[in-house]
Amino acid sequence: MGEPLAVGNTAKVYVVENKAVKVFNDNLPETESVNEAYKQKYAYSCGIRVPRVLDVTKQGGKQAIIMEYIRGETIGELLSCNPEQAEYYMSMSIDIQLRIHQIEGHSIELMSAKLTRQITQAPNLNHDWKAKLLEKLESMPMESRLCHGDYHIYNLLMSDKGVATIDWVDGSVGNPCADVYRTYLLYSQLSMSIADMYLQLYCKKSGLSRIDILEWAPIIAAARLSENVSSESSNRLLNIVKDYM
Repeated sequence: MGEPLAVGNTAKVYVVENKAVKVFNDNLPETESVNEAYKQKYAYSCGIRVPRVLDVTKQGGKQAIIMEYIRGETIGELLSCNPEQAEYYMSMSIDIQLRIHQIEGHSIELMSAKLTRQITQAPNLNHDWKAKLLEKLESMPMESRLCHGDYHIYNLLMSDKGVATIDWVDGSVGNPCADVYRTYLLYSQLSMSIADMYLQLYCKKSGLSRIDILEWAPIIAAARLSENVSSESSNRLLNIVKDYM
Protein backbone atom coordinates (compact mmCIF):
# COMPACT_ATOMS: atom_id res chain seq x y z
CA MET A 1 0.00 0.00 0.00
CA GLY A 2 3.04 2.29 0.02
CA GLU A 3 3.65 5.02 2.57
CA PRO A 4 0.78 5.91 4.91
CA LEU A 5 -1.06 9.17 4.40
CA ALA A 6 -1.45 9.56 8.17
CA VAL A 7 -0.26 7.76 11.30
CA GLY A 8 -2.28 7.87 14.52
CA ASN A 9 -2.13 6.29 17.96
CA THR A 10 -4.19 3.25 16.91
CA ALA A 11 -3.99 3.05 13.12
CA LYS A 12 -2.41 4.10 9.85
CA VAL A 13 -4.33 5.48 6.87
CA TYR A 14 -3.36 4.70 3.28
CA VAL A 15 -4.77 5.80 -0.06
CA VAL A 16 -5.41 2.88 -2.42
CA GLU A 17 -7.25 3.26 -5.74
CA ASN A 18 -8.71 6.58 -4.62
CA LYS A 19 -10.07 5.06 -1.41
CA ALA A 20 -8.89 5.63 2.16
CA VAL A 21 -7.86 2.43 3.95
CA LYS A 22 -7.53 2.66 7.73
CA VAL A 23 -5.41 -0.23 9.03
CA PHE A 24 -5.54 -0.79 12.79
CA ASN A 25 -2.65 -1.77 15.04
CA ASP A 26 -2.38 -5.39 16.23
CA ASN A 27 -2.84 -4.62 19.93
CA LEU A 28 -6.49 -3.56 19.64
CA PRO A 29 -9.63 -5.59 20.35
CA GLU A 30 -10.98 -7.57 17.39
CA THR A 31 -14.11 -5.44 17.41
CA GLU A 32 -12.30 -2.12 16.98
CA SER A 33 -12.86 -1.70 13.24
CA VAL A 34 -16.48 -2.86 13.37
CA ASN A 35 -17.28 -0.47 16.23
CA GLU A 36 -15.67 2.53 14.58
CA ALA A 37 -17.30 1.79 11.23
CA TYR A 38 -20.70 1.51 12.92
CA LYS A 39 -20.29 4.87 14.67
CA GLN A 40 -19.10 6.54 11.48
CA LYS A 41 -22.07 5.12 9.56
CA TYR A 42 -24.36 6.36 12.29
CA ALA A 43 -22.91 9.87 12.06
CA TYR A 44 -23.32 9.73 8.28
CA SER A 45 -26.97 8.69 8.68
CA CYS A 46 -27.54 11.74 10.90
CA GLY A 47 -26.47 14.05 8.09
CA ILE A 48 -22.99 14.82 9.40
CA ARG A 49 -20.28 15.20 6.75
CA VAL A 50 -18.04 12.16 7.30
CA PRO A 51 -16.18 9.83 4.91
CA ARG A 52 -18.63 7.20 3.68
CA VAL A 53 -17.75 3.69 4.91
CA LEU A 54 -17.42 1.23 2.01
CA ASP A 55 -16.26 -1.97 3.74
CA VAL A 56 -14.84 -3.47 6.92
CA THR A 57 -12.20 -6.06 6.09
CA LYS A 58 -8.66 -7.29 6.77
CA GLN A 59 -5.42 -6.06 5.26
CA GLY A 60 -2.37 -8.23 5.87
CA GLY A 61 -4.18 -9.92 8.73
CA LYS A 62 -5.01 -6.59 10.38
CA GLN A 63 -8.41 -4.98 10.87
CA ALA A 64 -9.20 -2.34 8.28
CA ILE A 65 -11.93 0.05 7.22
CA ILE A 66 -12.20 1.04 3.57
CA MET A 67 -13.89 4.40 3.11
CA GLU A 68 -14.37 7.33 0.82
CA TYR A 69 -11.14 9.28 0.28
CA ILE A 70 -11.59 12.99 0.85
CA ARG A 71 -8.73 15.03 -0.56
CA GLY A 72 -7.96 18.08 1.51
CA GLU A 73 -6.16 19.54 4.52
CA THR A 74 -7.10 19.42 8.17
CA ILE A 75 -8.22 22.63 9.81
CA GLY A 76 -5.28 22.10 12.17
CA GLU A 77 -2.86 22.25 9.22
CA LEU A 78 -4.58 25.33 7.85
CA LEU A 79 -4.40 27.07 11.23
CA SER A 80 -0.71 26.20 11.60
CA CYS A 81 -0.02 27.90 8.26
CA ASN A 82 -2.26 30.86 9.09
CA PRO A 83 -1.99 31.47 12.86
CA GLU A 84 -3.42 34.98 12.47
CA GLN A 85 -6.73 33.31 11.50
CA ALA A 86 -6.90 31.15 14.63
CA GLU A 87 -10.23 32.56 15.80
CA TYR A 88 -11.78 32.06 12.35
CA TYR A 89 -10.80 28.38 12.14
CA MET A 90 -11.68 27.74 15.79
CA SER A 91 -15.10 29.31 15.28
CA MET A 92 -15.66 27.14 12.20
CA SER A 93 -14.77 24.00 14.16
CA ILE A 94 -17.12 24.93 17.00
CA ASP A 95 -20.02 25.44 14.59
CA ILE A 96 -19.56 21.86 13.39
CA GLN A 97 -19.25 20.51 16.93
CA LEU A 98 -22.44 22.33 17.91
CA ARG A 99 -24.30 20.69 15.02
CA ILE A 100 -23.09 17.29 16.21
CA HIS A 101 -24.21 18.04 19.78
CA GLN A 102 -27.69 19.03 18.61
CA ILE A 103 -28.33 15.47 17.41
CA GLU A 104 -30.26 13.16 19.70
CA GLY A 105 -28.11 10.03 19.73
CA HIS A 106 -29.38 6.47 19.68
CA SER A 107 -28.00 2.94 19.34
CA ILE A 108 -24.33 3.73 19.95
CA GLU A 109 -22.23 3.44 23.10
CA LEU A 110 -23.37 5.37 26.18
CA MET A 111 -20.82 7.89 27.39
CA SER A 112 -21.37 6.79 31.00
CA ALA A 113 -20.44 3.19 30.16
CA LYS A 114 -17.41 4.26 28.15
CA LEU A 115 -16.07 6.56 30.88
CA THR A 116 -16.72 3.93 33.58
CA ARG A 117 -14.70 1.39 31.62
CA GLN A 118 -11.83 3.83 31.02
CA ILE A 119 -11.60 4.99 34.64
CA THR A 120 -11.70 1.38 35.86
CA GLN A 121 -8.82 0.50 33.52
CA ALA A 122 -6.76 3.64 34.13
CA PRO A 123 -3.23 3.04 35.48
CA ASN A 124 -1.73 5.20 38.24
CA LEU A 125 -5.06 5.53 40.06
CA ASN A 126 -5.60 3.59 43.28
CA HIS A 127 -8.87 1.90 44.20
CA ASP A 128 -10.08 4.78 46.40
CA TRP A 129 -9.51 7.37 43.69
CA LYS A 130 -11.31 5.26 41.12
CA ALA A 131 -14.23 4.79 43.49
CA LYS A 132 -14.52 8.55 44.10
CA LEU A 133 -14.29 9.31 40.38
CA LEU A 134 -16.95 6.74 39.54
CA GLU A 135 -19.15 8.19 42.28
CA LYS A 136 -18.69 11.66 40.78
CA LEU A 137 -19.48 10.32 37.31
CA GLU A 138 -22.67 8.78 38.68
CA SER A 139 -23.72 12.19 40.01
CA MET A 140 -23.10 14.06 36.74
CA PRO A 141 -26.06 14.99 34.50
CA MET A 142 -26.34 12.68 31.50
CA GLU A 143 -28.00 13.56 28.22
CA SER A 144 -28.59 11.68 24.98
CA ARG A 145 -26.63 13.95 22.65
CA LEU A 146 -24.24 12.68 20.02
CA CYS A 147 -20.61 13.34 21.01
CA HIS A 148 -17.48 12.73 18.94
CA GLY A 149 -15.22 11.88 21.86
CA ASP A 150 -11.96 13.04 20.27
CA TYR A 151 -12.95 16.32 18.65
CA HIS A 152 -10.17 18.67 17.57
CA ILE A 153 -9.04 20.61 14.52
CA TYR A 154 -6.82 17.78 13.23
CA ASN A 155 -9.90 15.56 12.96
CA LEU A 156 -11.60 18.07 10.66
CA LEU A 157 -10.77 17.68 6.98
CA MET A 158 -11.51 20.57 4.65
CA SER A 159 -12.10 19.85 0.98
CA ASP A 160 -13.82 21.66 -1.88
CA LYS A 161 -17.08 20.03 -0.70
CA GLY A 162 -16.88 21.32 2.86
CA VAL A 163 -15.49 20.03 6.15
CA ALA A 164 -15.65 16.34 7.09
CA THR A 165 -15.27 15.07 10.66
CA ILE A 166 -13.07 11.97 10.85
CA ASP A 167 -12.03 9.36 13.47
CA TRP A 168 -15.28 8.35 15.20
CA VAL A 169 -13.91 5.48 17.29
CA ASP A 170 -14.60 7.36 20.55
CA GLY A 171 -18.10 8.46 19.60
CA SER A 172 -20.79 8.07 22.24
CA VAL A 173 -24.15 9.38 23.45
CA GLY A 174 -24.01 11.62 26.48
CA ASN A 175 -23.42 15.12 27.82
CA PRO A 176 -21.88 17.69 25.42
CA CYS A 177 -20.12 19.36 28.38
CA ALA A 178 -17.94 16.25 28.76
CA ASP A 179 -17.16 16.26 25.04
CA VAL A 180 -16.22 19.95 25.19
CA TYR A 181 -13.93 19.41 28.17
CA ARG A 182 -12.21 16.56 26.32
CA THR A 183 -11.49 18.96 23.43
CA TYR A 184 -10.29 21.63 25.86
CA LEU A 185 -7.99 19.09 27.53
CA LEU A 186 -6.44 18.14 24.18
CA TYR A 187 -5.84 21.76 23.20
CA SER A 188 -4.41 22.68 26.62
CA GLN A 189 -1.72 20.04 26.11
CA LEU A 190 -0.33 22.08 23.22
CA SER A 191 -1.44 25.69 23.77
CA MET A 192 -3.36 27.26 26.63
CA SER A 193 -4.16 30.28 24.48
CA ILE A 194 -5.86 28.05 21.88
CA ALA A 195 -7.60 26.06 24.63
CA ASP A 196 -8.93 29.23 26.31
CA MET A 197 -10.03 30.67 22.96
CA TYR A 198 -11.90 27.45 22.20
CA LEU A 199 -13.67 27.32 25.55
CA GLN A 200 -14.63 30.99 25.48
CA LEU A 201 -16.02 30.74 21.93
CA TYR A 202 -17.88 27.50 22.61
CA CYS A 203 -19.57 28.93 25.72
CA LYS A 204 -20.48 32.11 23.84
CA LYS A 205 -21.98 30.22 20.89
CA SER A 206 -23.73 27.49 22.90
CA GLY A 207 -24.82 29.28 26.04
CA LEU A 208 -23.25 26.53 28.15
CA SER A 209 -21.53 27.45 31.39
CA ARG A 210 -17.74 27.29 31.71
CA ILE A 211 -18.26 25.98 35.25
CA ASP A 212 -20.45 23.10 34.05
CA ILE A 213 -17.84 22.15 31.45
CA LEU A 214 -14.85 22.29 33.83
CA GLU A 215 -16.80 20.14 36.33
CA TRP A 216 -15.94 17.21 34.05
CA ALA A 217 -12.17 17.78 34.38
CA PRO A 218 -11.19 14.95 36.80
CA ILE A 219 -13.44 12.40 35.06
CA ILE A 220 -12.15 13.09 31.55
CA ALA A 221 -8.52 13.39 32.69
CA ALA A 222 -8.76 10.04 34.51
CA ALA A 223 -10.38 8.41 31.47
CA ARG A 224 -7.59 9.70 29.23
CA LEU A 225 -5.02 7.99 31.45
CA SER A 226 -6.32 4.65 30.15
CA GLU A 227 -5.41 5.56 26.55
CA ASN A 228 -1.63 5.44 27.17
CA VAL A 229 -0.94 8.12 24.55
CA SER A 230 2.81 8.66 24.27
CA SER A 231 2.47 12.39 23.56
CA GLU A 232 0.36 12.99 26.67
CA SER A 233 1.88 13.53 30.12
CA SER A 234 0.39 11.17 32.68
CA ASN A 235 1.63 13.51 35.41
CA ARG A 236 -0.36 16.37 33.92
CA LEU A 237 -3.51 14.24 33.91
CA LEU A 238 -2.87 13.01 37.45
CA ASN A 239 -2.47 16.59 38.67
CA ILE A 240 -5.88 17.45 37.21
CA VAL A 241 -7.38 14.49 39.07
CA LYS A 242 -5.53 15.40 42.27
CA ASP A 243 -6.93 18.95 42.16
CA TYR A 244 -10.37 17.38 42.49
CA MET A 245 -9.34 14.83 45.12
